[in-house]
Amino acid sequence: MVFTLYSLLQVALLVVNAVAVLHEERFLRHVGWGSDQGIGGFGEEPGIKAQLTNLIRSVRTIMRVPLIAVNSITIVLLLLFG
Repeated sequence: MVFTLYSLLQVALLVVNAVAVLHEERFLRHVGWGSDQGIGGFGEEPGIKAQLTNLIRSVRTIMRVPLIAVNSITIVLLLLFG
């Protein structure tokens, strides 16, 4: 397999898609990564689990519409150019 910029972009798109489809009630809560876990006190730094949960929630919120557009463009390009 040749490691090209296209394959790197494709991997990034697949990873963002994978993070975007993680559902909080169906998957994340069963493995202990629900939204109610990891709530610290005032002035405490959030742990790595809380930061990753916030990152997943942010990706799902912010990247929803851009992912639809990027996935559509990727599908059209793959259909046209193989």
